[in-house]
This record gives sequence, C-alpha cells and structure tokens, in this order.
Amino acid sequence: MAMTLRLDEGETDALRRRAALEHRSMQDVARQAVRDYVEQTSRSDLIDAVMETELPRYGEALARLGQ
Repeated sequence: MAMTLRLDEGETDALRRRAALEHRSMQDVARQAVRDYVEQTSRSDLIDAVMETELPRYGEALARLGQ
C-alpha cells in the first residue's frame, strides 16, 4: 500500500542529508525509520505488558532481593 508522507522543510532537509550520507534514497531511510520505530515500540509494549503482569507476582521477592 502506498502512502504520502508530508514533511516540513527542516524534516525534508534532514532526511535528504541523512540519505546522502548513507548513499541511500530518502525513501529507504524513511522506511527503515518506520520499521525501527515499530520494532522498538512493539518491544517496549511487550516489556510493559510482562512487567504489568509479572512484577506484582514477584514484587515481594524482588523487594527482599533489593535489601
């Protein structure tokens, strides 16, 4: 699926410079940034979910270990 990404002038210039430094297209750099963001936030969401369910379960033991 195609989409249009609207950037302001500063964002466009930064993307253009980054792409030139990496000898890649602006599109490739932007697509990689999206993939990295989705991976990072997905990992954070998973960690948050595990912490939410497991921390209460082991809270007392963790508190004792911290003493």
